[in-house]
Amino acid sequence: MAQYKIYGERAHLARHRAALSDILHGCSTEFLKLPEEKRFHRFIPLEPEDFIRPADRSEAYTVIEISMFEGRAPETKKALLQGIMQRVPAELGIPVEDVEITIFETPMANWGIRGKTGDELVLGYRVSGGN
Repeated sequence: MAQYKIYGERAHLARHRAALSDILHGCSTEFLKLPEEKRFHRFIPLEPEDFIRPADRSEAYTVIEISMFEGRAPETKKALLQGIMQRVPAELGIPVEDVEITIFETPMANWGIRGKTGDELVLGYRVSGGN
């Protein structure tokens, strides 16, 4: 499981929503080995006055928060972060300085999904170990 929240200025997110979703999903399937049908993205568009950014960031400043089950190897998480930080600038032209990502990991027992706690779910992919 990985859920994404993407924050940015309304006009910027509107221009890039579909392509950014595709990049994030591609990185999730490649690096986290999530199944193709597992796409959980929440775009949170903000008015410029509600999205205060540092002076050295542009209107393209984009904050990505990833919530996922804990247990993936540090190398897997690092590969995910690097993949996103490489693809967003290359494919969307958003400067890498304008992309910030945070991964939040929680125990599977702390998730409630489809009427079960996460540790009760039968998943079609691995979370711990190499993935």
